[in-house]
Amino acid sequence: MNPIGLATWLRRRAERDGGRPAVTFAGETLSFAALQRGVEDLADVLSACGVHPGDRVAYVGFNHSRFLTALFATARLGAIFVPLNFRFTGSELAHNIEDSGARLIMADDAHTAPVDEVREGLDIRCFLRLGAGTDGWDGVDDLLAGNQPHVEEAVVDADSPAMILYTSGTTGRPKGAILTHRNVWTSNVNWMLAVNYNADHVALTSAPLFHSGGMCVMTLPVLMAGGHVVVHAHFDAGALLDDIERYRVTSLFMVPAMMLSTSTHERFVTADLSSVRIIVAGAAPVPEPMLRLYGERGIPVSQCWGLTEATTGATFLGTDRALDKLGSCGTAGVLNEVRLIDFDGNVLTTPWVHGELCVRGDTVTPGYCNLPEATMAALTPGGWLRTGDVAYQDEDGYYYIADRLKDMVISGGENVYPAEVESVLYGHPSVAEVAVIGAPDERWGERVVAVVVLVQGAQLELEELREFAGARLARYKLPLELRIVDVLPRNTTGKVLKHELRAMTGTGV
Repeated sequence: MNPIGLATWLRRRAERDGGRPAVTFAGETLSFAALQRGVEDLADVLSACGVHPGDRVAYVGFNHSRFLTALFATARLGAIFVPLNFRFTGSELAHNIEDSGARLIMADDAHTAPVDEVREGLDIRCFLRLGAGTDGWDGVDDLLAGNQPHVEEAVVDADSPAMILYTSGTTGRPKGAILTHRNVWTSNVNWMLAVNYNADHVALTSAPLFHSGGMCVMTLPVLMAGGHVVVHAHFDAGALLDDIERYRVTSLFMVPAMMLSTSTHERFVTADLSSVRIIVAGAAPVPEPMLRLYGERGIPVSQCWGLTEATTGATFLGTDRALDKLGSCGTAGVLNEVRLIDFDGNVLTTPWVHGELCVRGDTVTPGYCNLPEATMAALTPGGWLRTGDVAYQDEDGYYYIADRLKDMVISGGENVYPAEVESVLYGHPSVAEVAVIGAPDERWGERVVAVVVLVQGAQLELEELREFAGARLARYKLPLELRIVDVLPRNTTGKVLKHELRAMTGTGV
């Protein structure tokens, strides 16, 4: 396999299949040829603004076809794309801009204001607004040069950085994971081999594109395969169901919160979902009741596992095993390895024994931006990435995610994995959403706390919940405390922010 840069493989796809639909946004569809023309035009604008190979180009904006144009235009110049979290405040954006070393930033209409709040402290040489110019911002549309010769496509080394993606930051400030052209190429092929993406696939992307899940699970591999990507500005269950029918969508990437919202939408039971071949579920373990609910609608769910530092996918579950391996995230991808280690670093091979999941292969980041100590802690001398996720294998070698290592609750000397408890509690008819955390306890060290969002109109008491869960969980795993809340705090990828939950409920930090 000979990895090539992002801009090169898109150009070759456009040369081969220029008339095929590539990207649809807000009802407007770009062919591969039109997408490529947009990439070349924007690359000319960036070049005129002084972008050279190796420069960092920051981008902040809602999901849009222009996000992809900006990504590939940056790659065409041999520069490094830095997509930013569109929910960040000005000060949070400033941290990532400064940390990445970006010298140019592109923003959509909704995000020039938060950048303006901190622009005096930024070492930015060019502020580009997507569209027409405004005070302090050059307009991309104003700078498009027309029929001028295009800047030549840069020749990039496969191991040169293509992008810096900032991690979700569920416990503190995000870290910038460097992903190379080789990482992205290998990840795309890994997904194609795992999910059989091809030119007939129509993927709907509503997860944030600035995150590796929204960008790398389906969007980029489906484009590389010659398929069609429908982009939504944000997740909306009704709009998602509408466009599944409209575009005969075959493939969806969804996190558990999105699956829950869609399954409770009034149109879920009547919408024509017959075109859907696969939902790739990730970002957090999917509760078993949710997997069964989608299975009953004839929608195959592949619960895969990965992380930004491994360009998303590292284990994949085929839809043919979705029911008999319910709850599993599958086995290693064709192009990467995975293994479990214990707390002393010894390799674990015995079934059902919990350990930390590690990944090795060409999808793994070469390191974090400006964080050599964090890089050394995460990447072992043998090339293995320590992920911080706890998992176990069954007797057939299929992996199951238990939880994040940092979220494990130790009660009475026993390890309690919140995801396991949450999966059981989700089955209670009064529970709409649930998160399990630990709280200090004088007797047990930590006690299990269930934080629950109730189904509208429902009531729930602790003893009722314990009795319900007692048939499937050991007593030390049962919650000793129940907190009822209106909403669970989540980040943009749908992960529950448990440090915020602890602060919100007063159960410790």
